[in-house]
Order: sequence, then structure tokens, then C-alpha cells
Amino acid sequence: MYATQAMTHVVPLAQDLDQNKVTPGVLGFIVFAVMAGGVWMLMKSMNRHMNMVNFEERPEPGEKAEPTPAATAAEPRGE
Repeated sequence: MYATQAMTHVVPLAQDLDQNKVTPGVLGFIVFAVMAGGVWMLMKSMNRHMNMVNFEERPEPGEKAEPTPAATAAEPRGE
């Protein structure tokens, strides 16, 4: 079957649709689904990388460590 013959069978079906109504269709759903999958994969990757980060600061070699407020509060006072 030629493409022109196939189009002649499809055109009457397309005229039954409302000309004032615009829908995204299957292509819009596929694009949205691919983008949603990509965002989900990026979030999983970001979560994995954030779990590898160590948030505790260490003093530079050769520097004297300054006590943090939490560490000084835990030390007993010499009374």
C-alpha cells in the first residue's frame, strides 16, 4: 500500500476530531515520561553522591585545632 493511499484512509478520521481542541497526544506523553525518568535518575545519582560527602571539617596539618562550642560544652569545668 502506498503512503498516499494510507493517508486518504486516515484523513476522514482526522476530520472527525474537534479542530479547536489541542491535545499533546502520544508523543507528548512519551517526551514527558522520558524527562520524568531522567529527573528520577539524576535524583538517585545526587542522593548517592551526597551520601559520600563527609561534612565534618578537619584541621589542616600543622594547625592547632580550635575547640567547637559543642566540644567545650561537653568538657567538665574545673570547679
